[in-house]
Amino acid sequence: MQIPDVTVIVGAYEAMPYLVRCLESVESQTIGADRIEIVAVDDGSTDGTGEYLEDFAARSAVPTRVVRQTNSGGPSGPRNVGLGMARGRYVFFLDADDYFGDEALERMVATADRAGTDVVLGKVVGVNRGAPQSMWNATKDRVDVYNSKVIYTLSAQKLFRRELLERLALRFDEDLRTGEDALFTLEAYLRGAGISVISDYVCYYLVGRDDGKHVTKSGTYEWRFDSMRAMMELIHRLEPAGPKRDFLMVRPFTVGMLQQFGPRVLKESPEVRRHKLELAAPLMDAYWNDGVAGRIKVAERLRLACVAKGRADLLVDHLEFLRAKTVPDVIRSRRGDKLYLAYPHFRDRSAGLPDSVFEVTVPDWHGGKRIEQPAAVARRASLSRRVARRMRRDVRRLTSRLSAG
Repeated sequence: MQIPDVTVIVGAYEAMPYLVRCLESVESQTIGADRIEIVAVDDGSTDGTGEYLEDFAARSAVPTRVVRQTNSGGPSGPRNVGLGMARGRYVFFLDADDYFGDEALERMVATADRAGTDVVLGKVVGVNRGAPQSMWNATKDRVDVYNSKVIYTLSAQKLFRRELLERLALRFDEDLRTGEDALFTLEAYLRGAGISVISDYVCYYLVGRDDGKHVTKSGTYEWRFDSMRAMMELIHRLEPAGPKRDFLMVRPFTVGMLQQFGPRVLKESPEVRRHKLELAAPLMDAYWNDGVAGRIKVAERLRLACVAKGRADLLVDHLEFLRAKTVPDVIRSRRGDKLYLAYPHFRDRSAGLPDSVFEVTVPDWHGGKRIEQPAAVARRASLSRRVARRMRRDVRRLTSRLSAG
């Protein structure tokens, strides 16, 4: 039997009528039905999803195997079942609500084969919902998590080389109720042989359901903390201490922890605030440090610093300041080499927040204008002067040689 290039794994639960377009998009792939297969897992649906899958398998030119099982409670179980049955050189996890661009698989397979990469990201756009955008600036055969924005798209909707997944025995964590795909994808990023990005063609359409039953809209804040903990533990295990680990840790703190301590806190009861701080405490103690903090903008860093101290009162003051759209004063150090944004409790001894919490260490925003630390501005100005001097010197030399000739 010929080995397919791609196994498309479709986990489906209560997926009608979205499943119809989803499967049609697989049949429409320009790579050809003889180069792909579908493994579809009905996770205990009661809306006709399972029956539709079986009808599709019976009539489609795309080889399709269907598994029907009792509900597992999340997407991890069906994906793992599909992965265990996959025969393709690559696998793609296609959500039953979503659909492909016609050339998606052909382009992604060609890219992975040419570049020798283990993960390929095809451009994603949202339909009736948002979608990640920062990583689609350019099509590149090879990037990694340190020289690109791919760490900000950790969903499972990517092309993975199956040999990598089997070698790592990589599977979705069925104990996590949310964020299981981020854990899976990040490990593939970090342990694989490179990542490719396709930005000049829309490969994947991410659909927002009209009935509001999308899985990312459900769940409790306790599940979010479980997900953060798992990601931080993974980064700690795979990346040695140092700047690279600090860089990676920014992701779960800014896309994770900050969401739990944003404006919604002002509407939450004191009991919920207290419980969230209790859940955050061991994560802040274990993984929050100056190297991570220095890579985050001041307003966000200040929130996390309040969380690290377990101070709901300071956090509420800061959030109310932000809600009022008040612009903090800019304070320059005596030597002029540092800038601080004077948010509430700046140099308030009772708060116990050091000046470093308020210091501009990365490009930031103040009153709608971009600001940077003076040292960075000075380094750039110095570099510009050196380049200008070198250009003037080269012009003089060229002019001298032309005159002599």
